[in-house]
Amino acid sequence: MSRIGKIAIPVPAGVDLKIDGSHVSIKGPKGTLTVDTVGRVKVALEGGKVHVSRFDDARQSRAYHGLYQRLIANSIAGVTKGFRKELEIQGVGYRAQMQGSKLVLSLGYSHPIEFQPPAGITITAPKLTEVVVEGA
Repeated sequence: MSRIGKIAIPVPAGVDLKIDGSHVSIKGPKGTLTVDTVGRVKVALEGGKVHVSRFDDARQSRAYHGLYQRLIANSIAGVTKGFRKELEIQGVGYRAQMQGSKLVLSLGYSHPIEFQPPAGITITAPKLTEVVVEGA
């Protein structure tokens, strides 16, 4: 049995977890995420913990066992605590700034690069050489 896959995932208070066939929907204070297991593993909620099990002992099934256990665990962490990544831009004349909700990067090209973050992702530029990306 997979060492990662057999670890039970605790569901903290304030997190609503619904299992509908191969779809696992996780709703928490930071948002809602879904994991689709495509019928490769069986997911069960027992006693406030999520258990992931596989159908057979094939090599691919063992790989999916650990993969979907981690995807569900990371989704639970994302909707409770969220994720945050701080990036630093290094280069002469390189800079980042926010214009409304768009991130505008000057990276040495003849034109600035504009990036619109996807829904649920927050991007800030506290300094000209720093970018902070946050989301579930």
